Amino acid sequence: MSSVRKLLQVKELKKEYVSGNPVLKGVDFSIEEAGLVAIIGPSGTGKSTLLRCINRLIDSTEGQIIVNDVDICQTKGRSLRKLRRQLAMVFQEYNLVERLSVMENVLSGRLGYMSTWQAWRRNYTQQDINSAYELLGSVGLAEHATKRADSLSGGQRQRVGIARAVMQNPSIILADEPTSSLDPKTAVEIMELLEKFSLEKNIPVLINMHDVNLAKRFATRIIGMSNGYVIYDGQPKGITDDHLKEIYGGESWLD
Repeated sequence: MSSVRKLLQVKELKKEYVSGNPVLKGVDFSIEEAGLVAIIGPSGTGKSTLLRCINRLIDSTEGQIIVNDVDICQTKGRSLRKLRRQLAMVFQEYNLVERLSVMENVLSGRLGYMSTWQAWRRNYTQQDINSAYELLGSVGLAEHATKRADSLSGGQRQRVGIARAVMQNPSIILADEPTSSLDPKTAVEIMELLEKFSLEKNIPVLINMHDVNLAKRFATRIIGMSNGYVIYDGQPKGITDDHLKEIYGGESWLD
């Protein structure tokens, strides 16, 4: 038997929003190490649903999602809150609190570790504050710490979102199309940041994306999905035009 510890295991995962019409139809994969794992596939194939099931924003219909040996599908209450600390999320539309400062948005990554009273008072430790400043420096936003989040550009907001995710000290980062609203140059910069933190902090990043070339450039592994199934799971260099035709359908869009 393999002795490799699996940080995340997804087993026979199914999700139905409407009975008899599954979006996910039995998804299986596991993640054991740091690096970027890109999930690619056409719109509507279940990529975002998959991430939302993993962090329990929505409940799966069947199957298991095991995070550090605990099935999050069977976890409730305080235990679920504790387990969610290990799953940080980077959103397509940033999900920042616009009226709060950049610093306060980054510090919110620590809320899962605080009591309700501490969170209400925003009673962060000096260590947390120091870490937040360090992260803002790492994403190139140190001089923006006191600005309101709604004063930033899209790319800057996504940098705040990444810093907030890393501030959570997670076991895994889930990124739901974090580059789709950005220009090509900024998209590359965001991917570089995700890659940087994955390697520096030893955190796997599971990222939904539409840009196949960007996935090939940065991912250590690609999971190709179509119609609720995994069609391809392997190294970027192994994915062929035939795989892409099966994932996306047709071939006129290929270069």
